[in-house]
Amino acid sequence: MAITRWDPFREAVSLQHRLNSMFHNLNEGEMPLAAASFVPAVDIYEDADKLVLKLEIPGIDEKDLEVHVEGDTLTVKGERKFEAEEKEKNFHRIERSYGSFFRAFSLPPTVDAANVAASYTAGVLKLELKKKPEAQPNKIKINVEKTA
Repeated sequence: MAITRWDPFREAVSLQHRLNSMFHNLNEGEMPLAAASFVPAVDIYEDADKLVLKLEIPGIDEKDLEVHVEGDTLTVKGERKFEAEEKEKNFHRIERSYGSFFRAFSLPPTVDAANVAASYTAGVLKLELKKKPEAQPNKIKINVEKTA
């Protein structure tokens, strides 16, 4: 019986090759992965008072957007429509994505789901979710006793 040295990285490299070939095959199919759906980019950050989400959705009318909070889930739906008057033109290239999108975000228990503010400026949807008062940090003053 021959002794074979075990190389833990061999399996990892093999897995990476299989994944690369899988994604390569997807991109050569009839419909590329990037064109399959429209998913707007989002930035999420928080401070002591609120959680903020900013979604990039230029070219979408406010009436085509829906924002819902149900339980601990925030959902944003919308649709970017292809302009009818441009359909008759001879396009050389269309790189902008059109169609509907749906994003869902799980909210932490520190967020007050009833206190959400939404604004839409320059193609950016900004959602501000206030934190519950008990979730906000309390500064405790330290009393220093002076000894004589």
